[in-house]
Amino acid sequence: MGGFFGAVSRRDVVLDVFFGTDYHSHLGTRNAGLTVWNRSDGFERQIHSIANTPFRTKFENDLGRFSGTSGIGCISDSDPQPLLVRSHLGIYAITTVGVVNNAEQLVNERFSGAGQQFMAMSSGQVNTTELVAALINEGDSLCSGILNAQEKIDGSMTILVLTSDGDIIASRDRFGRLPVHIGRDKDGFCVAFESFAYRKLGYDDAYELGPGEIVRVAPTGFETLSPAGSKMRICAFLWTYYGYPNSNYEGVNVELMRYRNGEIMARDEGSSLPEVDYVAGVPDSGLPHAIGFANRSARPFARPFVKYTPTWPRSFMPSNQGVRDQVAKMKLIPVPELIEDKKLLFVDDSIVRGTQLQSTVQFLYNSGAREVHMRSACPPILYSCRFLNFSRSNSDMELLARRTIAELEGKAGEKHMSEYADSATERGQCMLRRICEKLGFDSLGYQSLDGLLEAIGVDRDKICTYCWTGKE
Repeated sequence: MGGFFGAVSRRDVVLDVFFGTDYHSHLGTRNAGLTVWNRSDGFERQIHSIANTPFRTKFENDLGRFSGTSGIGCISDSDPQPLLVRSHLGIYAITTVGVVNNAEQLVNERFSGAGQQFMAMSSGQVNTTELVAALINEGDSLCSGILNAQEKIDGSMTILVLTSDGDIIASRDRFGRLPVHIGRDKDGFCVAFESFAYRKLGYDDAYELGPGEIVRVAPTGFETLSPAGSKMRICAFLWTYYGYPNSNYEGVNVELMRYRNGEIMARDEGSSLPEVDYVAGVPDSGLPHAIGFANRSARPFARPFVKYTPTWPRSFMPSNQGVRDQVAKMKLIPVPELIEDKKLLFVDDSIVRGTQLQSTVQFLYNSGAREVHMRSACPPILYSCRFLNFSRSNSDMELLARRTIAELEGKAGEKHMSEYADSATERGQCMLRRICEKLGFDSLGYQSLDGLLEAIGVDRDKICTYCWTGKE
């Protein structure tokens, strides 16, 4: 996916932008960039690949030559950015987070007249942020241009623009699938995806943009340039998986939501819960769901294995597949006293393709586990996400649940997706049994959609559930 941080102030904000962007590193592992602005020198920009090296180590050497009272930074799982753009709207820096499903159509439309061009990446594709900038440049102002881009994009697009006046223009995507927060300190303001990032830097909560809202942020204050829309579809995975534990979205804390979610899963399972020695979470985002599950079910919580991350933190992996497989194995460190001859129930934040989970289960059995039961903190994922990078696949058949349905019924199964998503139905039970056979679980359960929405606690009509229901 990706994350962003920006600041405008009466003082130098380079360190704020550096650390604020670094605090979004859990949202992406491919590219990162910083752009700063000061009145005397204008813009200074740097972009690095962070595919195998953390953000901090790539940008520490750049800090000495950066100086500015305004700046934006990004962590990106897509294209290199921020970009510097020169157009009739002036010079500005831009960074984006989102997905453009109709990118080829939009590019071809721009090519219909002479004189338009895009820089092609090595893949031959156009940088998504450059395409967004081209759409913005069709307007007679940055605000009207952003509205034009939001209207023409099929998908989702959150935008930060750093202007040649040193202000930031922030645009939340049309249906608010991702958050945009504004923080305030005594010298200015900041804009961030994750609210905890600016609190740690001494900023207080000031404002949370509504869906589609466009706001200009200056050192002296902020103003709405285009009001929020009435329809929201914020991504549920912000709470179940993507979000950092101390983040808040729409007033709901991530960690507390995960505790509630686990409690609701255990509550709804009731007397059918298997007898186990320990309840555990699949590190890291599965842990709080498991704590809630253990508290409600009165089973002891434990950590039968841990991930050794100092050598290979987060998802940084070598490009060689053989080495990648070995690193994945080396990261799992068992606690034999909590595994050998034990019945274990694990809670994971989600089950997408199932490949890594299958390896984890085999690792547990090889370490002496007697039984391994698995629970997913969200419903079966049946559709690839159209709006963000979560669960995006070349085909829905890469998704474990869809692949299993196809094995059971072929294309006919697509007519009964809602039944497969409901474990109370015969088809739902059949899918669970087949997945258990394939991945080696002794039992499997998914959180229900109603249970997940109850745990989030936001009006269900404001939550995006496309990956489970296929409905926008």
